[in-house]
Amino acid sequence: MNRHHTDDRPPHGASGAPDAPGPDPRALGDDLVRLRHALHRDPELGLDLPRTRRKVLDALDGLPLEITTGTRLSSVTAVLRGGRPGPAVLLRADMDALPVQEESGLPYASEVPGVMHACGHDIHTAALVGAAHLLCARRDTLAGDVVFMFQPGEEGHGGARLMIEEGVLDAAGSRVVAAYGLHVFSTVLPLGVVATRPGPLLAASDTVTVTVNGRGGHGSSPHAAVDPVPAVCEMVTALQTMITRTVDVFDPAVLTVGSLHAGTTHNVIPSTARFEATVRTFSAATHDAVREGFVRTVRGVADAHGVEAGIDYQELYPPTVNDPAEAAFALRTARGLFGPQRAFEAPKPMAGSEDFSFVLAEVPGAFVGIGACPAGADPATAPMNHSPHAVYDDAVLPDAAALLAALAAGRLDREAAPGTTYPGPAPAPAPIPAPRDAAAPAGEGGR
Repeated sequence: MNRHHTDDRPPHGASGAPDAPGPDPRALGDDLVRLRHALHRDPELGLDLPRTRRKVLDALDGLPLEITTGTRLSSVTAVLRGGRPGPAVLLRADMDALPVQEESGLPYASEVPGVMHACGHDIHTAALVGAAHLLCARRDTLAGDVVFMFQPGEEGHGGARLMIEEGVLDAAGSRVVAAYGLHVFSTVLPLGVVATRPGPLLAASDTVTVTVNGRGGHGSSPHAAVDPVPAVCEMVTALQTMITRTVDVFDPAVLTVGSLHAGTTHNVIPSTARFEATVRTFSAATHDAVREGFVRTVRGVADAHGVEAGIDYQELYPPTVNDPAEAAFALRTARGLFGPQRAFEAPKPMAGSEDFSFVLAEVPGAFVGIGACPAGADPATAPMNHSPHAVYDDAVLPDAAALLAALAAGRLDREAAPGTTYPGPAPAPAPIPAPRDAAAPAGEGGR
């Protein structure tokens, strides 16, 4: 990793009691909105996000942080040393966008053709910057260190795994004792409402490509060919039956074939047919059973039709599994900040996937959702994450920053020696520097 800069200034400002008001996140509201809009106008894809990283570094400038940048990806790792001894905790935000042409109509809509922050990662990034400012303002009182993980490449690139390989979990000098992240939703949850659950929260994600090879021929003479099309059609339906006869209904799985291609015209039997599927599971046992059943089913149907089937089965992300104690702590923290009506335990997991799962596979922690559905919109019908019409309300930014900061400070307080006393409330956080390139030229760097 590359050492970017280190601010070795002594701790500044008054400290704040855990049960007294800390820095007011609303004081950062305008700065966070400005940063979020700059990120939204100028999105980048994948693991290489140089303009996004520059904006993050500018927004952290002047804070007492030890900052390193990644070598295999455009990551930023920042360490805040607390004023009192203790362990380290980690807060994470993903920074990459999606290959989606934005159709939101927002005045700060993407200026990069075909690229959009359709999953709210611009809000995650701005919120983590806000949390860094809030925690720096109460640095004296922190009973340990905080690692801020600004991660590229969540959308299918495994950026979290790469950052782990580059040492993010040990960036403070020892392994973090807990890790927290959040995700905004443009639908489902009302604005500002927090939800999480113990155990599995999100699914494991696998992608499978099946290529079926037969022998082409004339559509009028299928007996003289080996037609891969009926074989592929039977595979798709047989796989759904395999799921219902293999998987425990209380430990579910999802198998969706989202792409199927064969042939060029109506009267030619093609030599090859191909389909792609996504598989979602919530436990190792079901994951292994579905993978074995998938391969067995495809090969069995291929043998029955006299065709050959090549199977490329890629395991992308493991399930996102919350530590029960940390999930309960996250809900208590959210209820303490926002009131009991704004935080609840989700009754069941979701079949989406997340590469924060790699972090939670290494250390205890919790991932939480927070509603960012625009005020006045119906969460049941608003455009969902990944939609070109998805809109996320800026009003969630102070709450998201406050929640991340409170999770880190509260978790460190749990490790503090009993009887420790704290002075009065923390000062207001310093303003966030404006991005240097708030509006990049349209199309610059878009992929």
